[in-house]
Amino acid sequence: MDKGSFVKDKVVLVTGAGGGIGRDFALALGAEGAKVIVNDLGTSMNGEGRDVARAQTVADEVVAAGGQAVANGDSVADWDGANNMIRQAVETYGRIDCVINNAGILRDRFFFNMSVDEWRAVIDVHLNGPFYISRAAAPHFKAQESGSYIHMVSTSGLIGNLGQANYSAAKLGLAALSKSIAMDMARFNVRSNCIAPFAWSRMIGGIATETDEQKARVARLQKMESSKIAPLAVYLASDAAKDVSGQIFAVRANEIFLMSQMRPIRSMHTAEGWTPQSVAERAMPAMRPSFYKLDRSQDVFDWDPV
Repeated sequence: MDKGSFVKDKVVLVTGAGGGIGRDFALALGAEGAKVIVNDLGTSMNGEGRDVARAQTVADEVVAAGGQAVANGDSVADWDGANNMIRQAVETYGRIDCVINNAGILRDRFFFNMSVDEWRAVIDVHLNGPFYISRAAAPHFKAQESGSYIHMVSTSGLIGNLGQANYSAAKLGLAALSKSIAMDMARFNVRSNCIAPFAWSRMIGGIATETDEQKARVARLQKMESSKIAPLAVYLASDAAKDVSGQIFAVRANEIFLMSQMRPIRSMHTAEGWTPQSVAERAMPAMRPSFYKLDRSQDVFDWDPV
């Protein structure tokens, strides 16, 4: 396809598009011919406040660059708000072709100190929100027998991270939701995929830099431009990706990874049935060499970005 027409006339909703990765998605989609609904509640990273001006600013940027876009200030964590976003897309542009679930907040805290409110706030935005948005779009996708869901997940959930039990649980749950959507909607030619981004953005700008290890990690992250994520998202929104569904990708600077999904890696059986003693004496010693360590994302991706 020619540049500027990869998603020509596709109507795409991008949540959390008032800055960072979401803004890059909106600009890239607009440049490639899409009609973009730029959603952003305008909150702080911990979910406080509200200001639709951020969404309007990005929509104006898309239009100034020659694209088409409108702003939306509804909350993804609200069922009515989710339906309003889809309704606005259909009323403004006549249809909805793609949903990118990108909106996010952080309430980082070690598990043993995490409050119920901190847990619920993050689950609402990162897991309930994508369900609400995706479910609101589903009848339209079914009726037109086409559509694409793109969900932003995280290696904090796929691999692990400290102090993010709420975020990690939501993001791994979102990966499972994406797979279920892909399976349930396949008969209607609707796709669902995930992207785990590595990029310096407002959402991770508050990472501590007190130790040498933390400083080195932040220095690596700052090399990863958020705009590097957008090409994969544009591709997944396009008809060129019609046979790509149920996958989990990661993007880190100029690297694209296809992430593994849960599969058995070792098995043991016994004709007599297991007892606690035989589990201890036979099963665990055989499986122990294949145990996963308590790795964090940076332990697995321990080389400099390309």
